[in-house]
Amino acid sequence: MTSEDASALAPGIEATQEFDVEGQLLTDVGGTIGFSVLSTPGMIAMMERTAAMLVYPLLGEGEATVGFEVCVRHVAGAAAGSRCTARARLMEIVDGRKLRFEVDVVHEDGRTIGVGTHERRVIQARGT
Repeated sequence: MTSEDASALAPGIEATQEFDVEGQLLTDVGGTIGFSVLSTPGMIAMMERTAAMLVYPLLGEGEATVGFEVCVRHVAGAAAGSRCTARARLMEIVDGRKLRFEVDVVHEDGRTIGVGTHERRVIQARGT
């Protein structure tokens, strides 16, 4: 990262992304619950995507991030067809490359669906 990029990429920045609980984000737990809900992998995917999209515009040319650690709790259900919001907040930058985020997903009715932390590393992307 250049010093100009590093000044924009600072702890405290955050982003949210609304999403519909549908498609590949769903599970019916192999048919065992009789209806579809937001899956844990789907919830994590939205947390990771929100974190990645938060910092992407602030990276240097040819840089991207990859996730390498997720520590979350899936604490409530979200039914198919409902709407949720994923939030990512950059908490710390270590050695200019390791990005630590606080992440959560909140249901449209205000309930917390998932909460935790996520880490990403800045890399040189191929083909750029």
